[in-house]
Amino acid sequence: MSDQMDIKKTCFYPMHIAAGGKMVTFAGYSMPVQYSDGIMQEHLHCRDNAGLFDVSHMGQIVVSGEGVALALEQLLPVDLEGLGINQQTYATFTTQSGGISDDLIVTRWAEDSFFLVVNAACKHEDIAHLKAHLADFEIRYLGERGLLALQGLRAKELMAELAPETNNLTFMQGCHGSIEGIECYTTRSGYTGEDGFEISVAAEEAVALAERLLASDFVRWVGLGARDSLRLEAGLCLYGHDMNQDTSPVEAGLTWSIAKSRRAGGAKEGGFLGAETILDHIASGVSKKRVGFLVDGRAPVRERAEIINAEGQVIGAITSGGFGPTLQAPIAMGYVPTEYAAVGTQLQALVRGKQRPITVAKMPLVAQRYHRG
Repeated sequence: MSDQMDIKKTCFYPMHIAAGGKMVTFAGYSMPVQYSDGIMQEHLHCRDNAGLFDVSHMGQIVVSGEGVALALEQLLPVDLEGLGINQQTYATFTTQSGGISDDLIVTRWAEDSFFLVVNAACKHEDIAHLKAHLADFEIRYLGERGLLALQGLRAKELMAELAPETNNLTFMQGCHGSIEGIECYTTRSGYTGEDGFEISVAAEEAVALAERLLASDFVRWVGLGARDSLRLEAGLCLYGHDMNQDTSPVEAGLTWSIAKSRRAGGAKEGGFLGAETILDHIASGVSKKRVGFLVDGRAPVRERAEIINAEGQVIGAITSGGFGPTLQAPIAMGYVPTEYAAVGTQLQALVRGKQRPITVAKMPLVAQRYHRG
């Protein structure tokens, strides 16, 4: 957006400015890419202590009504009828052609009520998509409600002090409760590969909550830059980069997110947009796959760099790339033909006309530390 008046700000914007945040425009919002310590130190602080991320630009949506679980299953290849109250699942909005129009986290708040967190850049399209297909159900956008992610090794330590009920949560579970008297909904989830929590809170109480979390000497703000390097090390997709409407969940390495009951031979086989294509991809295989890469040298290989085989042929492209502070090495993800997807395959990435050696590596590149109980 060229008009600065069109750029939105989250409820934490004044806090970011006060903390020395370097602000950039992301998905129509002015967001902190980093603070004074820099991306590498923020990344490592999250790994060793706890980082606080403002993710209020994401879309928070509640979909409700009698029979809504079955209705949502027309749009998502998951088993929502079998999802327990306060349980979460990762899902993709699939397209009629078998692609992905967004990815999201779905939480069952009640028998006939689901809480969706969708990507910021896609949220208005997602709401329109929901309204077009679920006209008989209530679809409520929670506006500019605050959403904080407290992530890292010591996140549980602080949450145990402030909200003891969260001690009992395992990965992808949530609960209603309060933190220092502030009503919120907390889930044990995140986008860093670390154990952590995401906290949805009313905008008018959001700053007070952030101030309380930051009062701990091991918690500090972390910006979008470290969020990206953390998720890249964890092997997590970024919508619009590592997947889009031209890639199926199978090609993107997300077959695990398609419920077994929705696959061929399952109790609720198909029944979602693009099912014929996606189920065929599962049964017959795909011609390309998303893979991780370790990169030789120190300089990163960035998105859109071409991937070349030993014969000098362009066979794919990098979709995400950067420096991995935990590994102290550049890392990347991209798509290659299936015959080049085996771990250990050596290829080249073309960077400014020069070839850089890259090696297919097992993902996640850094082990995930989710609390699974």
